[in-house]
Amino acid sequence: MNKKDFYYDLPKHLIAQQPTEKRDGSRLMVLNRDSGRIEHRMFTDIVSLLNPGDCIVINDSKVIPARLLSERVELLLHERLEGSRWTALAKPGKRAHVGDTIIFRDTRGNERLTAKVVVIIEGGLRVVELLHEGELEPLLEEIGEMPLPHYIEEKQTDTTRYQTVYAKADDAGASVAAPTAGLHFTEQLLEDIRKKGVKVARVTLHVGIGTFRPVKEDDITLHHMHSEYCRIPPETADIINETKQNGGRVIAVGTTSCRTLESLAGLEGAGKTDIFIYPGYKFKVIDGLLTNFHLPESTLIMLVSALAGRENILAAYRQAVENEYRFFSYGDAMLVL
Repeated sequence: MNKKDFYYDLPKHLIAQQPTEKRDGSRLMVLNRDSGRIEHRMFTDIVSLLNPGDCIVINDSKVIPARLLSERVELLLHERLEGSRWTALAKPGKRAHVGDTIIFRDTRGNERLTAKVVVIIEGGLRVVELLHEGELEPLLEEIGEMPLPHYIEEKQTDTTRYQTVYAKADDAGASVAAPTAGLHFTEQLLEDIRKKGVKVARVTLHVGIGTFRPVKEDDITLHHMHSEYCRIPPETADIINETKQNGGRVIAVGTTSCRTLESLAGLEGAGKTDIFIYPGYKFKVIDGLLTNFHLPESTLIMLVSALAGRENILAAYRQAVENEYRFFSYGDAMLVL
């Protein structure tokens, strides 16, 4: 299967540069994966589209301000290792050799954090040792920046909107990109969903820098995903099992939740996943998917094509363009059932 099979033409003005005024104010395209039928709704209609006995599965990973800027090098923190060591992407890499120390300062010019390059590993990533006073997360909130995708070119005034309302800190790590399908939910909307008799279950997948990297090989089967930490807690495994036994639907909120559920087959556990889902994949757990509209030729559009069929997805994307849906991270949503 070729990468170009997943190309579509997207006018640049449809790439959302800012979030909607209200979190749940986006549009929602509903795609029936069996018939290809499409409905145009609003995101708040999701309550009426779910049935009592269904469950939705959210990814509660928290995005950290992982982009650090120094006078000569930009670091994008990737994954927490043991102690004070992290993997990181350096830009430009030629200014981050083994043994180099990179200094990061606050707006007053005070030295707040140093990163010593320990080793260079696969994919050009650096292992860096971070030296600082106090806890790291509050420091990153002060001197770091949210690592927004390259296609968001406008300055952001409220970076809390690039965080789900249910995100939580986790000792096992954090995300460098938001699980964007979850950005549409408010606390009230989640409460309305629960009141209808729909369970809301949590998983964790810490989104890594692989989300920013394109598929380079023409033959998509040659593409390798970066591994990411994921976890299904026991209570979520119980909810999924109960939902399946009672004939309900398991609906993943976002491709990260989907990949977690499929990697661990919906069972309690934790570990690394590099699962790459593309057409031909047989889904083991999910019955539906809530997701945003994805970049052409990306692993994400390949995943939704595996669930709904490539022709159905490309036809839906053509309608989305014709109807001027908003695309990508801050864009509108699609519900595949």
